[in-house]
Amino acid sequence: MQLSDSFYKSRKLVDLVENQTSYILEDSAMHIFETHSRAEMVQLQFTTPVLASMFRGKKVMHLRDKPSFEFLPGESLILPANELMSIDFPEAQEDNPTRCLAMEIGEERLRSVIRLMNECMTRPDGNEWNILDYNFHFTNDQSIYQILQRLVYLYTENHPAKDSFVSNMIQELIIRILQVDTRKTFQTKTKELASDYRLAYVVQYIRDNICNPLTIKELSKEACMSESHFYKVFKQEMGISPTDFINEERIQKATQLLANPMYNLKEVFLACGFTNRSYFNRMFKRIKGINPSKYRNRFA
Repeated sequence: MQLSDSFYKSRKLVDLVENQTSYILEDSAMHIFETHSRAEMVQLQFTTPVLASMFRGKKVMHLRDKPSFEFLPGESLILPANELMSIDFPEAQEDNPTRCLAMEIGEERLRSVIRLMNECMTRPDGNEWNILDYNFHFTNDQSIYQILQRLVYLYTENHPAKDSFVSNMIQELIIRILQVDTRKTFQTKTKELASDYRLAYVVQYIRDNICNPLTIKELSKEACMSESHFYKVFKQEMGISPTDFINEERIQKATQLLANPMYNLKEVFLACGFTNRSYFNRMFKRIKGINPSKYRNRFA
């Protein structure tokens, strides 16, 4: 993720550890933290819910009721208000700083977006959308990455309509994060939910048939829905189209097979349901940011 020129012009480096540059708006704030020296157990706390997202380097996070974990570029973390973080910076250097943003979003702002979702985006399982109340750690998809990149630009520019621009982007960000949370729930608890939730059943069906051709017609039949209704419900609930979800599942399976030298690349892409290598290469690079051969070299 790129920081704008206006950020570098306005920020002042005062501290080597968690140097903070802040941009405060009416119902939100963005803080960009830079660490230029290795450090351990640095404590940080916010009085409002926070979205933290890594730009560069590595942190090791120590949170209440959660095992310690690495926090890496391309990942985000939702933290409830008053969550005390203890952070290690094992790789930070003066010429290679660790960078992270933390975005505070007011609770009333969160509630207003969730009320809107419950009015306009009714869930097929009858449940309501709710505020995340736990430490949710996830990998940014392309849509969330682009929103965060845009927000960094908006917060750091000097524009009279900045508050309005940011407010609209935050609304989209909250919706997409809640969809990611739903998607992750269906992915990690598929078997437990499959008997009660049609989309969880479809996710399990996709996984069981990942090496075979899969169509919207086939999946909508399994979900007992029309094709148009299935597509709409799936995208609304999961945040991505069925086709994109199938490709993500196939690439996830491919990463597991690529770690095993027993499989050559042709065996890998065929086992994951791809019919030609060029399309497999394109999807792998789009989702993982690296081609399959380079990914495999990590395990050599």
